[in-house]
Amino acid sequence: MDLVEISPKADPPVCKITDYKKFLYQQKKKQKEMKAKAVKVIVKEIRFGPNTDEHDYNFKLKHAVKFLNEGAKVKAYVFFKGRSILFKDKGEILLLKFAQDLEELGKVEQLPRLEGKRMTMFITPKKK
Repeated sequence: MDLVEISPKADPPVCKITDYKKFLYQQKKKQKEMKAKAVKVIVKEIRFGPNTDEHDYNFKLKHAVKFLNEGAKVKAYVFFKGRSILFKDKGEILLLKFAQDLEELGKVEQLPRLEGKRMTMFITPKKK
């Protein structure tokens, strides 16, 4: 039997006489259980080009709707290749339109932001 400190921050500190190995085992078991119950966040990506056509846009919009209904976050981004970086405004307009079309299902977590050659935006599903 050992003297084990249970709550060191309490005033006065709380101690208990118990088997130390058993105490460690129980703590490890609790942590494993907490980890299993933790909600895992799934992030799905949708890629656009700055000149994405209407049909392709609608196709990707349907996928985003499905992802948000499943409870996953959506990371939409416009990838600029070569000189297409000149069309930053087109990419931003495309992402804002995307956010507006998904307004009923999710909310924008991060507005469009340019990072290197890609402009990204995050959309999280609304709570039901």
